[in-house]
Amino acid sequence: MAQTCIENLNNMFKYSALSKNYTGRFKRMAYIMIAPVGDDIDALFVGIRDFPTKQVILLAPPKKLDAAIKAKKDLERFKIGVTIEKIEGNIWEDMFAKISKIAKLFNNKEIIINTATGDKMTTCAATSAAFVNGLRAFSVQGNESMLLPILKFSYYKLISDKKMKILNVLAKDKTCCRSLDELAKRVRMSLPLMSYHINGNLKSEGLIELGLVEISEQGGRTAISLSMLGDLLLKGYV
Repeated sequence: MAQTCIENLNNMFKYSALSKNYTGRFKRMAYIMIAPVGDDIDALFVGIRDFPTKQVILLAPPKKLDAAIKAKKDLERFKIGVTIEKIEGNIWEDMFAKISKIAKLFNNKEIIINTATGDKMTTCAATSAAFVNGLRAFSVQGNESMLLPILKFSYYKLISDKKMKILNVLAKDKTCCRSLDELAKRVRMSLPLMSYHINGNLKSEGLIELGLVEISEQGGRTAISLSMLGDLLLKGYV
């Protein structure tokens, strides 16, 4: 998943010329910059150079706390306020949770995410969180920052009430379900209709294709469980 995300970012670099056309407009305001702390903290300063910043929020996994503290000291010399948020437990879940919380706190408008400062995992998580929250984000290549497309992807528009009911049943009982038949009985849905919502068809994506459930073969049966993305959705982080 991390490699796919990096490849997508590289494809977005093709739009760097278009990004530069918009950069001037975005530079006029002062931002609250969110940055995961990882392998390229120097990219943080490239971003601040290109996008006037009044506050930085560093999202730091435990192993990167020292780097975050050093960056905070460097930035405070330039009178830029810095907050360090620790990323704990599951990186994807906590990254989505922190960015969603910050977005709601500041009403999205002043926020920009520097995706270049993290490692593969945190870069992908931060980029994905920017997309689903419709936040401005940019990457850095060499000594230049490049805006990424601003997207607002909402799973809620794609998921019917019946699909949501399936997800809620899987979330409430982690032992469910060892087969489509068992899940259909739990949700009180016919087996063909359950198969439709799980597998989809040519016109409609199922929960598997949406990445919200996972399947595995157990004793000749297809077991279904909630995916990490499905869990994030139900918690309101996606």
